[in-house]
Amino acid sequence: MRLLVPADRMVGRLTKGRVVALGLVPSLVITTTGRRSGQPRSNPLLYVADGDAYVVTGSNWGQRHQPGWALNLLAQPAAEVDVKGRRIPVRAELATGAERERLWQLLVTEWPAYRTYAERAGGREIHVFRLVPVGATPAADLA
Repeated sequence: MRLLVPADRMVGRLTKGRVVALGLVPSLVITTTGRRSGQPRSNPLLYVADGDAYVVTGSNWGQRHQPGWALNLLAQPAAEVDVKGRRIPVRAELATGAERERLWQLLVTEWPAYRTYAERAGGREIHVFRLVPVGATPAADLA
């Protein structure tokens, strides 16, 4: 895992978001603003489309701590995603309650390993976000 994530991040940057997650699942590169540094931080993520939005989760491979990008979104919901070579500004919405459960089911249908990650996380609430485009190019057009 220590090598996979940096390699995936590098491939995502080199291909401008066209190939991440080893090309096996729909994926994007999210760029958030570092909550401490104020600097841009980019990470490859699996996503599922939900209408015009992109749904992502802070599973962090089942680690017991939240991923930095998710904490960055909580502090500053404005972000950008690279999807299939297109850079799209988005606003993150943290899903809760029944909406979170609905979106979680979409995610585990696409990547069943999320169930295992949730077990490994030791009771940590795994955040689920809807990334809503601000302006043009909704997720449905790129799926």
